Amino acid sequence: MKKYPEYKGLNLPNVAAEVLADWQENNIFEKSIESREGSKPFVFFEGPPSANGMPGIHHVMARSIKDIFCRYQTLKGFQVKRKAGWDTHGLPVELGVEKELGISKEDIGTKISVDEYNKACRETVMRYTDVWNKLTEKMGYWVDMEDPYITYESKYMESVWYLLAELYKKDLIYKGYTIQPYSPAAGTGLSSHELNQPGCYKDVKDTSAVALFKANKETLKVEALKAVEGDVQFIAWTTTPWTLPSNTALCVGAKIDYVLVKTFNQYSGTPMNIVLAKNLVAKQLSGKYTAVENTEELNSYEFGAKKIPFFVVAEFKGADLVGTRYEQLLPYATPYENAENAFQVISGDFVTTEDGTGIVHCAPTFGADDALVAKNFDVPGLLVLDKDGNPRPLVDLQGKFVPEMGDLAGMYVKNEYYAEGEAPERSADVAISIKLKEEDKAFKVEKYEHSYPHCWRTDKPVLYYPLDSWFIKSTAMKDRMIELNKTINWKPESTGTGRFGNWLENLNDWNLSRSRYWGIPIPIWSTEEGDERICIGSTEELYNECEKSVAAGIMAKNPITDFEPGNMSKENYDKIDLHKNYMDEIVLISPNGKAMNRESDLIDVWFDSGSMPYAQWHYPFENKELIDGQESYPADFIAEGVDQTRGWFFTLHAIATMCFDSVAYKNVISNGLVLDKKGQKMSKRLGNAADPFETLDKYGADATRWYMITNAQPWDNLKFDLDGITEVQRKFFGTLYNTYSFFSLYANIDGFTYAEADIAIEDRPEIDRWILSELNTLMNSVDKAYSEYEPTRAGRLLQEFVTENLSNWYVRLCRRRFWKGEYAQDKISAYQTLFTCLVNIAKMASPIAPFFTDRLYKDLMNATDLPKEESVHLSLFPQGDEHIIDGDLETRMQMAQNITSMVLSLRKKEKLRVRQPLQKVMIPASGEKMKAQINAIKDLVLSEVNVKELDFMEEDSNILVKEIKANFKALGPKYGKQMKAIAAAIGKFEQADIKELESSGVYTLNIDGADLEISTEDVLISSQDIPGLLVANNKGVTVALDISMNEALIEEGIARELVNRIQNIRKDSGLEITDRIKLSITKHDKINTAINSNKNYICEETLADEILICESEPKNAVAVEFDDIKTYIALTK
Repeated sequence: MKKYPEYKGLNLPNVAAEVLADWQENNIFEKSIESREGSKPFVFFEGPPSANGMPGIHHVMARSIKDIFCRYQTLKGFQVKRKAGWDTHGLPVELGVEKELGISKEDIGTKISVDEYNKACRETVMRYTDVWNKLTEKMGYWVDMEDPYITYESKYMESVWYLLAELYKKDLIYKGYTIQPYSPAAGTGLSSHELNQPGCYKDVKDTSAVALFKANKETLKVEALKAVEGDVQFIAWTTTPWTLPSNTALCVGAKIDYVLVKTFNQYSGTPMNIVLAKNLVAKQLSGKYTAVENTEELNSYEFGAKKIPFFVVAEFKGADLVGTRYEQLLPYATPYENAENAFQVISGDFVTTEDGTGIVHCAPTFGADDALVAKNFDVPGLLVLDKDGNPRPLVDLQGKFVPEMGDLAGMYVKNEYYAEGEAPERSADVAISIKLKEEDKAFKVEKYEHSYPHCWRTDKPVLYYPLDSWFIKSTAMKDRMIELNKTINWKPESTGTGRFGNWLENLNDWNLSRSRYWGIPIPIWSTEEGDERICIGSTEELYNECEKSVAAGIMAKNPITDFEPGNMSKENYDKIDLHKNYMDEIVLISPNGKAMNRESDLIDVWFDSGSMPYAQWHYPFENKELIDGQESYPADFIAEGVDQTRGWFFTLHAIATMCFDSVAYKNVISNGLVLDKKGQKMSKRLGNAADPFETLDKYGADATRWYMITNAQPWDNLKFDLDGITEVQRKFFGTLYNTYSFFSLYANIDGFTYAEADIAIEDRPEIDRWILSELNTLMNSVDKAYSEYEPTRAGRLLQEFVTENLSNWYVRLCRRRFWKGEYAQDKISAYQTLFTCLVNIAKMASPIAPFFTDRLYKDLMNATDLPKEESVHLSLFPQGDEHIIDGDLETRMQMAQNITSMVLSLRKKEKLRVRQPLQKVMIPASGEKMKAQINAIKDLVLSEVNVKELDFMEEDSNILVKEIKANFKALGPKYGKQMKAIAAAIGKFEQADIKELESSGVYTLNIDGADLEISTEDVLISSQDIPGLLVANNKGVTVALDISMNEALIEEGIARELVNRIQNIRKDSGLEITDRIKLSITKHDKINTAINSNKNYICEETLADEILICESEPKNAVAVEFDDIKTYIALTK
């Protein structure tokens, strides 16, 4: 006869290992796709990880979220193909290789060839694929690793070229010389979305300076400025003093009020006539400075005095200052062209009086706003010519001052760029500030804390730098991107409307260029003059253009002659490499016969990953129908970390909008960070990083996944605590395992294999109908939660059902039905009911806990002849049956559970064991309906709480007094600043108000003249104790427990304790559960009367045929103690 497997304990890691081996042996993942052939596809895109780094615990979280919904949709009957992918280009790879080889970017092409460097990148980029694959398998993430897309493969790169060519045809790609974010440490420009990755802006303390710019008096227009004795100096504030040598303009606000102030230099005591915004006088002339009423007080100042006087001489508009010339502040070099237009006051709309001096120092070579406003006035940036006659800024691409900077030449502008231990004590900012002080050109120098951008990969400060780059004109499609974004279901919604939506509203053109070596080359070839260009969109086009070049004598031979256009085989594509070291050798011919060389840059690696919906299928060269026919596009679902909001999520959306006028994904989860249990970011340096393999080995994938998903919403940050996984093992999986173990033990004894026909729902006992109703309601609720991308809600619903309804209520109340009585309809109904619950829990929980649920499903189904699937993951998600759902029954049972819970908590409070019976519990009833509901569950409640009677009391009697207060935890997030006023109003509630809130569930308050509705969840209601009674209140129900006891109650309590001890002795002695016994108990005054009064009860419960009261300790007896009683008990068959 078939049996249900029985186990000696729960070992989740072992279960996972055994189930994984079964999956692999029987190709269960492959079958989950094959079995849905012909079904509607559910499209999922895998965001590719980079395999040159090791996976972390946060990858378990991210991949669990992806896996849950792919498994769920498979259960719903969809075909869910999941193609793995590897992100193989970009800074992470290059920086890692440079570190390994002990080189910098500047060494590439000199100490090591580009060919050798790219070869090293190719070799290292897939270094940890085995580790990643192991983690993927170990955590139960189903994804096709046999045929992944790899971004360095020629087919993938060709599809990316196609997309770029499409954008080029639409005139959405252009070349521009602009000021861009640039990372000297990485040696490349950055796009604005890279600069907006989480953590890129850091609060730093830098040396700031307010510099003095001496006006050429003959160019001043304001009479008061002309007439004042001495020099006139404009003061301008900067947090980047290293840019001051590149200053070529000062910018004012035309409509802003400015003043001339007479005062003294705090460092030298020199008299000064300074110009600044009127609204900023108090801010800049604070501390040591004090305002005086006349020049006499000013003239009495002596250098070194505690206070420095200042006197406001005149007021004028910013427009009156425009055109004024001033002396160059730090004359290391002058602009190589249009120098005559440099060093003048200009105006700009961006100038404010919120901070600084109201006069902005402009260095057009290092600021986009500076460059724009300077261009309006024909003011040049400070560029000088290098030895080859090429213009360059005063800072090179490594972040060092150029030779023209004299005493500062060769110095890094940021100390962070120096190798560890090599940074000078005085940074460039400090050195320049000291120089200003020494030359009497500093008004104020101080430390200033501000937010400064850092490179997302090197963690070093970013500079804004003039670069020749290729751009995607994403701003041209901004409105459409915003429009399409509104159709996407973002989880959480706030990310779509906030972080992502705001990003789109303020979109800049996409800086496509990267001055690197390992990546996808920009497929644009240009003549030297840049007057003729071609953008290559396919290998076939490249081949044909090479043939033209050879025919014209530009190239001696076609470098890709071995490649066969149109042949899509892997072997053919292995003959062509589209990387820089090969493509830069190709010279094409323009329509007018000129040689064209490739534009030297690579593309932003984020474009690589944003192209994956198409490039993973080699679109449009193969699988065209998958995209055009929308078989594999757009994605129904994607998920990645919040850091991808302005990364992968953006590039997917941008490319889809610009190339296909479509969304790339319909639903997206932006998951939060995995922090340590104290809320700190995990890092090896801090020693708080959890090893994913150690965690999975110790706790198992099921418990780890369940903990991560149910502990916090996926989009919230998770405070990762291993103790939390232990709790999940015990509370959820331990309970589910124990429930199965209970079922399998008695089902095997009785030979239950579900061979009997289903007992009709109306013929089952109420307790069975109740749990099946709850089960079917759960099916609908969990299905809804999964379908709405709310896995936390789904997991918590399942957990509550298993622990509270199934184990703590149904099995506990029904245990006698399993181990007592004949194998007839009642017992069969119990078995069928519990079996049905367990099988369906296995199905519903399988997306989150794939290993244990598969074992549970197969252990149950394989012991029967019921129709079954080879794995729970090949089954279909259960659908709630409305015929089985009984809302009234569920309400009654919930009330029973609520009353029971309150009474048991009162017992616990008074340290009254449940085995000790009590006489009475009283409940105030709000009406006849409530009385009827309670009467229907009265016997059940009394049995559970071990109380003899349940009486009703009038709710409006003066005996019962309730208290109410605000639940700040619930009110705070909803009402914020109004919370105090709401709490005060709740504090004034009368008994009638509390009754109204409890009966209707809501109550309307008037706060500041406006109506505001609160619910029972917004308050905490308690009841005052009544003399002789203990009172508790929950969910609108109050119980009053009578704790007084008589002799009969005490004796029955003793009898129940004896039964408990005897049952334990039976279990420890190895008796079969059906064995009859004789009991021998040493006499004790309290025990004797208790046994005599309750003998039949004790015999029936323990299967005892006889009880002997002995004068002395029986042979082989076991000592038993409780309360003040000590005795000895022996049992024999």
